[in-house]
Amino acid sequence: MASHISHRLSSRHFSPQPRPKQDPFEVLTITPELHADYILTLPSASFLQCPSWAQVKPGWQSETIGWADGTGSLVGSALVLYRTVRATGHQFAYLPEGPLIDWSDDNLSRWLDPLVAHLRKRRVFAVRMGPAVDLHRWNAPTLKSALRSDEVLDLSDVPPDEVNKTGAAAAQQLRSLGWRNDGRLTRTSVQPAVIFELPLADRSLDDIWRGFSQQWRRSIRRAERERVQVSIGNDEDLPAFYALLKVTQERDGFDLGRSLGYYQRQYDALRAEHPRRMALYLARHSGETLAAHTMNVVGDRAWYHLGASASHRRELCPSHAVQWQMIRDAHSAGCVIYDMRGFNTTLDATDRRSGLLRWKVGTGGRAVELLGEWDYPLNRSLYHAFNLYLASRRLA
Repeated sequence: MASHISHRLSSRHFSPQPRPKQDPFEVLTITPELHADYILTLPSASFLQCPSWAQVKPGWQSETIGWADGTGSLVGSALVLYRTVRATGHQFAYLPEGPLIDWSDDNLSRWLDPLVAHLRKRRVFAVRMGPAVDLHRWNAPTLKSALRSDEVLDLSDVPPDEVNKTGAAAAQQLRSLGWRNDGRLTRTSVQPAVIFELPLADRSLDDIWRGFSQQWRRSIRRAERERVQVSIGNDEDLPAFYALLKVTQERDGFDLGRSLGYYQRQYDALRAEHPRRMALYLARHSGETLAAHTMNVVGDRAWYHLGASASHRRELCPSHAVQWQMIRDAHSAGCVIYDMRGFNTTLDATDRRSGLLRWKVGTGGRAVELLGEWDYPLNRSLYHAFNLYLASRRLA
């Protein structure tokens, strides 16, 4: 079967053929090259599902898997990360923002039961996956109104503007199949359950500019007047990025727990797969780097992944300058979504954590709740113990 699939995916322009809804599927190990080729047939896929992401994660093993129909055609794929519990030899399986399957299928058991069976053979005691499927959306006017209110303190208290029927149906199926999710916007997960998106499709740069708040437009113009220079850096600029990231973490009260080596490995691995997988943008003034942000692109989606800035000369608005350049570059590359990743859902103006959402809303974009991360325990006692461990230490 594996060689048959390899033959069918020999062309990088392969397009999956229409298939009957009830074809049986088989899950099997495929090469990273086949997984990468399958991603090229999709409009987009999370950069966390690219084969290169496996090289970024120290302490994890990896496997690329595929779903094959009865004709041997590849109809889905995933990057699976494994962490071994040394005391027992069992493994925890994690599919970050995956798998890449047809989430609109009204029979998801055809996909997920073979996945669980495949993982069981590897002595997996629990699997966690995070389908990158929309569930709810809040548009900019709704968000701005909620942020102005003194009575609404969290996004979970705001009715969404849109409910994605595909996401809602998938969530219902997952629960019926025994997958676990606590169903709260504030739930703890490895990847963000609520993200912020700026739609780019069918919009000119002038349209996007007019959608910015007055504060965003003023800040971008201020950076231009002050001659803040934005450029794309290289690996030699990573130490400057990391130094700014440490400043940002201390200022904003969080700690990603990453080393400079982690970001060097990420930069090298992703760019070796494709030059657009990761770019480092720098904002400089008078020779000094004041802000550094990273952008990832896969297919027609761009992600603003990480941002760092100095605590001085903030009046020059270097981060706004970087963002405007990244948005323009994403638009020029044909991306339909500029994904600004997660934020804290508090809307309380007295809570400093609401500042990130207030800043992102200035783009005129929207908040999106995803299906989030779902767990399937295969060994309940080990799963319970592992959850206690995670409560005291985030996944590295």
